[in-house]
This record gives sequence, structure tokens and C-alpha cells, in this order.
Amino acid sequence: MAHISIKNLSKSYKNGQQNAVKNVSLEIEDKEFLVLVGPSGCGKSSILRMVAGLEDVTSGEIFIDDKLVNDVPAKDRNIAMVFQNYALYPHMSVFENMAFGLKLRGYPKPEIEKRVHEAADILGIRKYLDRRPRQLSGGERQRVALGRAIVRKPAVFLFDEPLSNLDAKMRVQMRTEIHKLRMRLQTTFIYVTHDQTEAMTMGDRIVVMKDGIIQQCAEPVFIYDHPKNKFVSSFIGSPPINLLNGRIIKKERKFFFDEGKFQIKLTEDMFTKISSYEGKDVTMGIRSEDIYDKLFAFEASDDNTVRATCEVVEPLGSEVYLYLSSGKHNFIARVGAHDRPEVNREMDLVFDMSKVHFFDVQTEETIV
Repeated sequence: MAHISIKNLSKSYKNGQQNAVKNVSLEIEDKEFLVLVGPSGCGKSSILRMVAGLEDVTSGEIFIDDKLVNDVPAKDRNIAMVFQNYALYPHMSVFENMAFGLKLRGYPKPEIEKRVHEAADILGIRKYLDRRPRQLSGGERQRVALGRAIVRKPAVFLFDEPLSNLDAKMRVQMRTEIHKLRMRLQTTFIYVTHDQTEAMTMGDRIVVMKDGIIQQCAEPVFIYDHPKNKFVSSFIGSPPINLLNGRIIKKERKFFFDEGKFQIKLTEDMFTKISSYEGKDVTMGIRSEDIYDKLFAFEASDDNTVRATCEVVEPLGSEVYLYLSSGKHNFIARVGAHDRPEVNREMDLVFDMSKVHFFDVQTEETIV
């Protein structure tokens, strides 16, 4: 168990020409599950490797339980790391892979056997202890990698995109296994992924990164409902948020978003914040689940209704995705399984304007 404090952390490669991490500060609480998420090259893995001691810090400080560890070797940080490619020794058995780190640290044989068997029981891999990694599936290899980390009983677990090599079904299963592991071990987890679904479902807090800079750090649901900027809104959520460009206009003391082909009224509680953008271009974001077929929302006002052409109907069992076009924009609605309109026919859609977001065109920061 450990509290981690990262202060003004930066990392540069190639003689300072490439800034992978730019002045990042984070407080990671004891027993917290923190997820670093963002596109490839955003700096999330560099932060993880600096915490682990596998990368030198260009500037800034890393504290583990109030101890500065910038110059502490990786082996002395009481940290275990699980890698994307499992990093198992192919010539060793599962038991030998899990025991290897303990042998290097001089643990007695009975203690090594005890720890390996305890970890194997937790992960359900005791029957594989005599096998080689090549005899295991991807999910089984990942369990072995987890087991190798567990046997060390570290203060901090670090995960570097551990599920990215698994198929979709196995990723879901392993997410559940890591959840159970976290609850059982009650220690600090830092998890790196580019998959926003993993971030949303696993983290106590998530840190959204872009170009080496933290864009937003908060609980997953808060970020989903209150994105700080356009990038965060589009990166978090599946399918991605619909973004429509238009202009704010005022008619009869009411504000409207004018897309060109349609106009849609803003809610009154938005008027104060949006009034300074009258006559200016903005970007409106609305999530797919906040767009409804008017056939099933017939009491909605015409001021909230948009006419669009349904180009594709994609049934997914419990829900349906509608791919639509209106004016200069394409967007997606996520509706109930019973709602399957005809393709290439116009239909009326209702926008839930209490759920929309507006972004400044220049800064891309959230306005409302």
C-alpha cells in the first residue's frame, strides 16, 4: 500500500527535442485505482515507466510514501509491473516464471512455494504451473504475468496496456479478474490504456492525456457528463460524441443553435453562459443516447426536433445504432432495440438539450 505524489514531472527524448511528458502533477491515494488514458504517444506509458524506475526523469519529482525515489533503482521501489507483451521467459515453466523474482531476492524455497501457490489459487492457474508459456492461451499468459507481480506483494501495481493483445471476450473477462484482484489485495494500482472502455469501467479516477499534458482528471462518470474540453468529450464515450458546427443566434429573447439546415433551442439555464457567444461560431456536442426518434418521444417540442435521413441501421441486440445525416453533418443515435426506421428515409429526431455541451471554436474549451 502506498501514496504516490508526482510533482511537475517532465520527460524529453532525443536531446530535449521531443517532450513526451510536460509538467505533470498527480496525487495518487493509497489503495486507489488510477487509470491513465489517451491516444498513442500521449505520454501515459512514459509516466508509468518513470514511476517504475525504468525511465530517467528529465525534471520533476516522484514520491512514494513521502520518499523521493527519482534516483532509487527500480528493484528497490517495492513496485511490480505487468507489461503488454507478458514478458515471460519461454524456457521456464509457469512456476519458475512466477518464482524468478523471489529467487533473485533470496527468499527461502518454502516461502517461494507458498507465495506462488497462493497467487496461482487466486488466479486459477495452479494446474498450469508445470507448463511452458507457449502451451498457454493469451489470457492464461496474462494471468501468469499477474501472478508474477502478486507474489512480490508490492506496495504499487503498475499495468502497461495489459489487455491489448487479448480478444474482445477475453478482455472483458480479464477486466473482471483485475477488479477482483484489486478488491482482494487492497493496494495501489496505476493502469495505462488507450481503451476508454477499460478506463471508464475500472478506474476510481481517470486521467485523460493528450500530447504529454493532462486534459482532465476526475471520476469516470464526472468526466463523461462534464468534459473539460472538446478532446475529452470525443475521446471518452462509445460511440464518440456527435460534434456539430454552427452558430448561436437569438430570437425573441431565446437562444438557438443554428446548424444551417436546422435551428434548435437552448434550455433557459444555458442563456447566461451562452449570451456572450451570440452571433459567433461554436461546436455543439451531443451523445448518441441523448438523441431520440420522435415516434417514441412525441411530446417533445418542435424547437428540439431535427429532421434527418437515416442512412444505416445497425442492430446490436439490446440497442440499435442509427447513422444519420442532416445538413452538413453526420451523427449517430443510440436507440432502443424496437426502433428500426427505414433506411434512406427522413425521420424526426429529438435532441435532449439538457445534455448537450458547447465548445469554443478557438480554444476548444467547454462553454456550457
